[in-house]
Amino acid sequence: MSDFDATLDAIGLLCPLPVLKARKRLQALGPGDVLQILADDPAALIDIPHFCVEAGHAFLDQSEGENHQIYRIRKGG
Repeated sequence: MSDFDATLDAIGLLCPLPVLKARKRLQALGPGDVLQILADDPAALIDIPHFCVEAGHAFLDQSEGENHQIYRIRKGG
């Protein structure tokens, strides 16, 4: 069992596309669902947590993958 409900591959996309695509993907998820985002845009380190605060989602964590970062956010209700 994974610790996320959906994955968004935003590798190769630059600001603001990772956040815009995350917003769209979250629309299809239910409250409390977790979205994993894969991104290599350096601005995502700031943009994704900021998006969570502004949109009412919970920023769970950020970790390093091979040549990209992995973000997990929980959809707010």
